[in-house]
This record gives sequence, structure tokens and C-alpha cells, in this order.
Amino acid sequence: MSVPAGDPAGDPALADMSLPERVEYLRRRMASVPARGETRADPVQISAPASRSAGSHPAPMVRHRHASQPEVPRKPVLAVPDALASILPHGGLVQGSVAAVSGAGSLLLGMVAAVTASGKHVAVIGQPRFGLLAAAEMGAELHRLAVVPDPGEDPVEVAAILLDGLDLVVLGLGGRSVPPSRARAVVARARSKGATLLVTDGQWDGIELRLDAVVRSYGGVGTGARSGRGRLRTLQLEVRAQGKAMRPRTTRVDLRSEQGRVQWTVAPEIRRAAVDSDADDLAVLA
Repeated sequence: MSVPAGDPAGDPALADMSLPERVEYLRRRMASVPARGETRADPVQISAPASRSAGSHPAPMVRHRHASQPEVPRKPVLAVPDALASILPHGGLVQGSVAAVSGAGSLLLGMVAAVTASGKHVAVIGQPRFGLLAAAEMGAELHRLAVVPDPGEDPVEVAAILLDGLDLVVLGLGGRSVPPSRARAVVARARSKGATLLVTDGQWDGIELRLDAVVRSYGGVGTGARSGRGRLRTLQLEVRAQGKAMRPRTTRVDLRSEQGRVQWTVAPEIRRAAVDSDADDLAVLA
């Protein structure tokens, strides 16, 4: 999947800046915002990966798109792990949109990794336990990632400013509910800048796409006397996507750790279903 190059349509001064220069420039912008409380952009710090769980959301499994299915006109998108592209209407996160992610933390890590690996710049706000090591193992380019673990009293204002200069802003709301009028203003800003906002841990109106991940199985820990010890080597996620203009779609992906890198692949049962469907279509055409 090709992802268009380029920066968000923000301040022209940002075009030739490195990520540290962009962050420092936007930091000064944040410091000048009046009457919003103190906002502080802390330096990037490596933290332990967060552990999450989620309830189940039954939905029909979708198979990979094949030749007999109509193509949806594509919009410019940010990259996602290839194994997830089939459940997204445009094969990625649409630039200039607002999406939400919930459930297993590996989903958010994988999305941040895919965007930075494609050459884009990302900020993660209000996620003090965001696992930078885990993201790096999934292929994240950490020099394209800025972390603001404590955005102060108004994380939404911090996110709105960072949308001016970065391609993807991940906003952890910490359980907050954002008023609809304010959410609409930030949505309009993201659209005008061509940047994408990914919201987690809170309530936000105007979400165009919602992604939820549930852990279905795992492997690699010890058995017998070593039961529960060791490091996870494999993990299967069930990922559900739903939005305003699409029916819910669900797929399963396997995450496998080998030699310090984590690979995302479509689960074998989903691949087999796609092959069987293609064979059925060929039989009908014959």
C-alpha cells in the first residue's frame, strides 16, 4: 500500500524542520496559549508497555478483498499494519479524520509503529505508560515519535496545536468526555490541516472510525513448573472496525516475536476463508 508523502498543511515554517525542531516550535505555541492552565511537553521517556484487556464484540469475520468485489475510491491515508488494511474502507487511517481506538494495547502500538515506519511524524499525548520498547519491536522509528506523558489540565488544547505540525496525534483523554462543540472544532482543525487524530480512553463525538482489539489467544509462556513464566512469543488479536459509512468488519491477526521484532500477519483461518471464497467465485465464472 502506498501512502502519499508530505506534511500536514500547517505552518509553512514546519516544512523543513526535524521532529525535535517541530516539537520545540509547537511547544512554544502551547506555552503562549492563555487561560488554559499549564501545559507541559515532557521529553520522550522509555516506559514499560501497558497491559490492557477488553470485552468481546461479536461480529462477522471479513475476508480479504478479491477481484470480484467493487473497489472503494481511495482517499489519502496513513499506514496501518498490513494485516489490518482489509477491514478499513480505504486501507488505512484517512488523513484529516478523527478515529478512536480501544482494547488491547498492541493495536495502538502497531498503528503508531506503522505510521512512523512510513516516514510520518507522530505525537502521543496523555499516555504515560505507552510502551516505546514494544513499539520499536513492531518497527516504530522512535526519532519520528514525540511523547507528552503529562499534558497538564487541557490535553485537548495540546492535541489541537500539535495537529498543526504532525501527521498523527494520539490523544489519551484519561476518562474525560469532550463537549460536542469543542470536539467539532478540533475535528474541523484536523480536516483543514490534513492531520489525523486518534482518540483513546474517553468520550469524543464525531468519530468517523472506531477500532477495538480483543486478545483471543497467546503462546510462549512456560508450562508445568514454569507455568506463567517467560516471555510471550505469539498473540492473536480479534480487531473490529466500525464507522459512520461502513458496516462492522472483524478480522484476526497473529503477532509473533522473533529475534526482537514483532510481525503482524493475518490469522491462518482468515487466509483460508479468503482462498475458499476466491475458489467459489472462479467456479461460478467457469
